[in-house]
Amino acid sequence: MAFESKKNNVTEQLCTTVKLPKMVRVRQSFDPTHIEPADLPAVVRGELLREAVRQNIKPGMSIGITCGSRGIANIAIIIKTIVDFVKECGAEPFVFPAMGSHGGATVPGQLDVLKSYNVTEETMGCPIKATMETVYLGDTVEGSPVYIDKNAHEADGVILCGRIKAHTAFRGPYESGLMKMAVIGMGKQHGAESVHESGFNNMGRVMPQFARVIFDHTNVVAGVGLIENAFDQTFKVAGLSAAEIWEKEPELLKEAKTKMGRIWIEKTDVLVVDKIGKNFSGDGMDPNVTGAFACPESAKDGTPGPIDAQRIVVLDLTDETHGNANGIGVADVTTKRLVDKTDVDITYPNAVTSTVVNIVKMPIFTHTDESAVKLALRTCNMIDKENPRIVHIENTMELGHIWVSEALIDEVKAHPNLEIDGELEDWGFDENGNLW
Repeated sequence: MAFESKKNNVTEQLCTTVKLPKMVRVRQSFDPTHIEPADLPAVVRGELLREAVRQNIKPGMSIGITCGSRGIANIAIIIKTIVDFVKECGAEPFVFPAMGSHGGATVPGQLDVLKSYNVTEETMGCPIKATMETVYLGDTVEGSPVYIDKNAHEADGVILCGRIKAHTAFRGPYESGLMKMAVIGMGKQHGAESVHESGFNNMGRVMPQFARVIFDHTNVVAGVGLIENAFDQTFKVAGLSAAEIWEKEPELLKEAKTKMGRIWIEKTDVLVVDKIGKNFSGDGMDPNVTGAFACPESAKDGTPGPIDAQRIVVLDLTDETHGNANGIGVADVTTKRLVDKTDVDITYPNAVTSTVVNIVKMPIFTHTDESAVKLALRTCNMIDKENPRIVHIENTMELGHIWVSEALIDEVKAHPNLEIDGELEDWGFDENGNLW
């Protein structure tokens, strides 16, 4: 099958009659409250100084600090502050990648992810201990085996550091957060595979069972839970003891959900996403924003938030995702550029481990951004194709500005959280039909 031609291929010909509307930039309003990066060390240190936390870190202890694969804001600053605090307590810190099967489920791959976040031995001032080897801790009450990172198991204590937010595939009192970091992050590929065996329909029930075994066999000396606002900025830092993680994470999750970014337009014909990647969401693009859930039966709970789009177009992958195209399977149209950037050896382990294989299926693709958008519009049903509703975003993490088609202007003007921030203009495709 040849794909050399950029213009004279079948999909281009099928879309020649499709006309794209003019677009206008729109500002979306969210709560901007956040902690400035320069203030973070003092805030993190203050949380760790709480007596419930500080008393657990004793001189001479070997303390492992988790660092995951998500694109957490200011993560290098936060991890470095934890490292320095552990040293102040007279203990010996090390950082280890806690990211399940991400990074291709290999040591070099996981170290590359940490390096991309500027988390290295040089920047952290302590060892980075990476292994895919795990230790079997026992079984859950339902008989599932539980594993933990070998280096974490051999440490005298562990500090869990992670962002608390809505999960992309299930609902429960504990979703993405410190509990998930303990079970799936520290569980590496073996642990992640074991907990995913029951499927996402049961994840809200079984994940705490796995966590119970881990906490019973691991000295979790502290947790550092992070909440971000809709602008990918650190909103809150919560230093917690092991017992407080169980008690307080559900409330922190509820708070995190109120700070999430969203698209204030409720319904559109076509949603165009410039880039997806693991640095934005575990699913490449957050379905809590796009509405495209890979596991709708376990995650879609009917609460307002996700936009309802008939077709979703994804144009590219981020460099930070290292070829991991997890999430592309819920798109309807993409580009050959994205296909060429996809590294299946990095992408597939994630899908196999999670057992959600539809999320890495490659959708129909075109040679240019322009033809991808046109193809999506052409295949919409029962819409006004002369005045289509199109929403265009850069990614699902940066939603302060979006672009909407002319047909949505009246809706934007009527919405209290939306404001026109420009003039109507053409898409700006270059001579090759691409946006960049």
